[in-house]
This record gives sequence, C-alpha cells and structure tokens, in this order.
Amino acid sequence: MGAVEVKGYKIEPEADLTRARLEGANLSGADLAGANLSGARLHQANLSGANLFWAILTGANLFDTDLTGANLSQARLHQANLTEAKLFEVDLRGADLRGARLRGANLTGADLITADLTRADFVKADLTKADLTEANLTKANLTKANLTKARLTEARLTEANLRGANLTEAGLRGANLTEANLPQANLYRADLTGAGLRGANLIRVNLTGANLRANLTGANLAEAILTGANLDGANLSGAYLTRAYLDGADLSGADLSGRASFGGNLSGAYLTKEYLDGADLTGADLSGAYLVGANLSGASADQTTQWPEGFDPVAAGVIFE
Repeated sequence: MGAVEVKGYKIEPEADLTRARLEGANLSGADLAGANLSGARLHQANLSGANLFWAILTGANLFDTDLTGANLSQARLHQANLTEAKLFEVDLRGADLRGARLRGANLTGADLITADLTRADFVKADLTKADLTEANLTKANLTKANLTKARLTEARLTEANLRGANLTEAGLRGANLTEANLPQANLYRADLTGAGLRGANLIRVNLTGANLRANLTGANLAEAILTGANLDGANLSGAYLTRAYLDGADLSGADLSGRASFGGNLSGAYLTKEYLDGADLTGADLSGAYLVGANLSGASADQTTQWPEGFDPVAAGVIFE
C-alpha cells in the first residue's frame, strides 16, 4: 500500500505519527517502515500484514490490535501496550519490547529471535511454537503463558517468572534459567540439555520425560514430578528434591553431592555411576532403584530410608543419623 491518508494522517514510510489517534483504523498492509508512532493510539486498529520495520512505537497503545503477519523486526516497542493483541506469525526479530505489556496476546508462531523482552509482561499469552532463540527474557513475567513447542535455545530467562507456564515439548537447550521461578510449570518432554538452572524454583513442576542434562545446582525441585526424566550427567549438587517423584528417572552420571536433599520417591530410578557424596537421603524411597556403581560415600540417611532388596548402605559408605 502506497502513501494514503487515514483519519487526516499521511501513512507512509518514516512518517511522523507521534501521538497520532488512529484507534480502530484500517491500516492493513500499510508501509510504515521507520515511522515514528511513539505514544500513538492504535488500539483495535487493523495492522495485519503492515510493514513496521524499524518503526518507533515506544509507549504506543496497541490494545487488541490486529498485527497478524506484520513485520516488526527491529521495531522499538519499549513500554508499548500490546494487551490481547493478535500477533500471529508476526516478525519481531531483534525488536525492543522491554517492559511491554502483552497479557493475553496471541503470539502463536511469532519470530522473536534475539528480541529484548526484559521485564515484559506475558501473563496468559499464547506463544505456541514461537521462536525465542537467544531472546532476552530477563525478569519477564510469563505466568500461565502457553509456550508449547516454543524454541528458547540459549534464551536468557534469568529471574523470569514462569509460574504455571506450559512448556510442553519446549526447546530450552543452553537456556539460562538462573533463579527463574517455575513452580507448577509443565515441562513435559521439554529439552533442557545444557541449560543453567542454578537456584531455580521448580516446586511441583512436571518434568515427566524431560531431558535435564543441565546445571541444577541448588535448584528447588521439591514435589517435582520427574517420572522418566533424563538426568544423565546433570549437576544436582545441593539441589532440593524433597518429596520429588523420580520413578524411572535416569540419574546415571548425575552429580548429587553437596548435601543434595531427597526424601522423595526414587523407586525404579537409575542411579548408576552418579556422585551422591554428601547427599541427604533421609526418608527417601530407593526401593527398586538401580544403585550399581553409585558413589554413596558420605551420603546421610535414617531408618525411614528405603533401600533395594539386598543392598547394604553401610558397606556403600552411607552415614546413618
């Protein structure tokens, strides 16, 4: 669409539309590349398929706006209001969305590669199959967001809030989740290979079938469901696994030293070749666990700890308190 006039405003590339009142306007397919729309009122407007490459939308109101298939790569959307906006398959590569409000927004299939989403609000947003590779989500609020099959490879999620988020089959390889808040999140069959979860809160998280060859040093996995999870080679030093359910989990080669705390169900878990030096196994159910070759020297337990039939914990170096 070439230069046109809408509501008295000239719509063209690099147009100065600062604080323009374009609410409800039909701007489908408009070419606004490099335009200045700072503080513009665009709520409930139709910008589907529009070209907003490198546009400035700082503080703009885009509530319930249709941006389906729009090009917003490199756009500046700092503090913009995108609540309930339709961003289906939108291009937001390298965009600046720091502090933006995206509550309830539909970002299904959106391209957010390398986007800056620091402190952005994604509460209940739909990010199904969105690509967030290398995106910066530091301190972002993703409470109850849908990230099913989303790609978060090497994304920064330090101190992000993912409480109750759905990360089913999400790709989180190499992601930084240091001190992230994930209680009651669903990480069913998620890939966390090489991810950093030091000090993360994973209370009551569903990690059934997840790949967790990651750094979980000091992570809180209390009451987490890790049924069939792959923790082969994971670093769980000092982690809290109290009342965690690890039935059938593979912990072979995992590091569970440094006072890692258990007390959960490890029945049927594979615990071969891992380091349990100094681990707290008080009250843990290890009946049926595979402990062949496990290093239990210095691990602590009590009379409530359940062991596999025929296994001698004292001979294995366990200290009873």
